[in-house]
Amino acid sequence: MSLTIRETLREYDVILASSSPRRKELLNLLCPTFRVIPPDVDEKLPAGVSSTQAAEFLSDLKCRYIADIYENSVVIGCDTIVVLDNAIFGKPLNEEDAARMLRALSGRTHTVISGVTIGYKKKYLSFSAATKVTFHQLSEEDINAYCRSGEPLDKAGAYGIQGLGSLLVKGIEGEYYNVVGLPVSEIAQRIGDFLAMCNE
Repeated sequence: MSLTIRETLREYDVILASSSPRRKELLNLLCPTFRVIPPDVDEKLPAGVSSTQAAEFLSDLKCRYIADIYENSVVIGCDTIVVLDNAIFGKPLNEEDAARMLRALSGRTHTVISGVTIGYKKKYLSFSAATKVTFHQLSEEDINAYCRSGEPLDKAGAYGIQGLGSLLVKGIEGEYYNVVGLPVSEIAQRIGDFLAMCNE
């Protein structure tokens, strides 16, 4: 049962390879104690990596950077992207870029993909979780007001569903926490078997 993973993880030195305060909050649901060590990696995607593979590619990059140094720790790397019409919407460069993204997402359904990689003892498990999010039709006034709040600037797709961005969302299909940035339920289902395999 996935709830027992909290007790299992007490026995490990767990490292979150991310500087995101949202991921740190969410990992607390799964793991009672862990360290945060952000990886110093170039997150530019190489040519040939598709929109559906991008989040998993970046999560693997982040995880391996830290796991190569701390090979006896359980390292969790994650990356979240927003995809619309096969185009990746990362973090906006500025308010103008955020407004551009929000106009594109307005009244439409996009996909939020979180890639997760878990590393332990030079073994790795990577997977992705996807959630469909539908936006209300947004007016220019809505978009400009949201951009002025500052909330969109550090978030993929230029919105945070856990904050004011919740007012933009008409509905979701899939795991809510995946949209926030860490699919904790999916991790809970997989990490126990992965650690057992590593310890065989």
